[in-house]
Amino acid sequence: MSLLEVTGLTHSFGDNFLFKNADFALNKGEHIGIVGQNGAGKSTFIKICTGQLIPDSGRIVWQSNTKIGYLDQYAQIEKNTTMRIFLQSAFSELYEMENKMNELYCQSANGDMAILSAAARYQEELERKEFYLIDTRIEQVAAGLGLTAVGLDRPIEQMSGGQRAKVILAKLLLEKPDILLLDEPTNFLDKEHVIWLAEYLSSLQNAFLAVSHDYDFLEKISTRICDIDNEKITKYFGTYSEFTRKKTLLREDYIRQYAAQQKTIKKTEEFIRKNIAGRKSKMARGRQKQLDRMDKMEALEQKEIKPYFRFDAVPLTTAEHLKVKHLNVGYHYPVLSDVNFSIKGGEKVVITGFNGIGKSTLLKTLINQIPSFGGDFHFSEQVKTGYFEQDLVWADTMKTPIQIVSDAFPSLVIKDVRKHLAGCGISSKHAMQEIGTLSGGEQAKVKMCLLMMRPCNFLIMDEPTNHLDMLSKESLKTALAEFEGTVLLVSHEELFYREWTQRVINIEKKI
Repeated sequence: MSLLEVTGLTHSFGDNFLFKNADFALNKGEHIGIVGQNGAGKSTFIKICTGQLIPDSGRIVWQSNTKIGYLDQYAQIEKNTTMRIFLQSAFSELYEMENKMNELYCQSANGDMAILSAAARYQEELERKEFYLIDTRIEQVAAGLGLTAVGLDRPIEQMSGGQRAKVILAKLLLEKPDILLLDEPTNFLDKEHVIWLAEYLSSLQNAFLAVSHDYDFLEKISTRICDIDNEKITKYFGTYSEFTRKKTLLREDYIRQYAAQQKTIKKTEEFIRKNIAGRKSKMARGRQKQLDRMDKMEALEQKEIKPYFRFDAVPLTTAEHLKVKHLNVGYHYPVLSDVNFSIKGGEKVVITGFNGIGKSTLLKTLINQIPSFGGDFHFSEQVKTGYFEQDLVWADTMKTPIQIVSDAFPSLVIKDVRKHLAGCGISSKHAMQEIGTLSGGEQAKVKMCLLMMRPCNFLIMDEPTNHLDMLSKESLKTALAEFEGTVLLVSHEELFYREWTQRVINIEKKI
């Protein structure tokens, strides 16, 4: 029996069907990458598998006694606890066993051999499960994900959102469940930590499902690819690159077969129309029966909507337009101190540094979302900023993209609102769907749409590619390269920014 069997899965949001009578099976030890365009239903599929969403119909059956580990990057953590204590909670059962063992050893002080024997059995079990190597394992995983630089004894409340997400991932890896369900696990990881995670997952004997738009990462970790497309779930054996070749060939073959069948149907219908009332009426009725019984192929829906991003620039000279001097930024205390740099008009600058060093905090300080802890920064009077925030936070998750854009631009007629959303790759169905039910990629496109509709000359962008698929990333790269204003970007994807930025500010080094 499979670890997970999904049969007859059908699910929709309003009139927008993500799955229609779809089937899927996860077998022991399979390493599966889940792919599909933004909005295809990847994250929805994970939520259905974990029971967070109830599908319209279908059966989701887990093998009994299967331990499932789900990466929830937004899970609540007790703020006062430290990272070390939180990671140790992955072994809570073993710590309880240790307490029982110690109690029994205390009770056996009077020489009761039965109690002493029970304590010894607990100790053997702890040794078998490598209890005495817990601290070493914690340090190995923490180092691999770049958490040791943060400090294992730092309270969770003093960590950035990205750091908390990595701590949650670290605990999940330490728990070693039978099945891992990972939704965009590389979003908050730097390049070297993505490499470490890929090697870690590849060496696992246990099964996992991983949603990712990082195709190099999928190439390294996957032995199977689960493709969500046209309301179906198709499993391909092999790596990601093998999947792309197979899918292309199968798609081309299907299109040929579909075209041939449509030609046959058209020819048959024409014969029936001409002869249904003539001397060949019996033959025409026979052809009609054949047509009725025919297993008709469905046309492939063209769901891959390529967005067209474009940012209108307000005029700006090439003079210095941002000056940062001895700036200290943070929330409860400074996380980044003595920051110094300047940016001229038209420059394309990227800020790098390990996750949690304070890159997002710096941007939020520059747009006056949070106060500084000292120092100074100044924009010239010519500057009109546009800001893209990486967090997918909405005032009302029940509103649709059409309502959100209409509220922001009340003078626009609905036709124009739809046009702007369509230009950003939002389908008409998704435009009428509650924003909270859309995928991260679709939500990011709505944010991008709002940003594009306000002309500016100084774009400040915080990890804009986190949830975007390849087509969207390429479109955004082109738009930023062609933007006539200034760009200040935080990104961990070197392939995204390498070709069009002129300067890299590494804030790990003193600026």
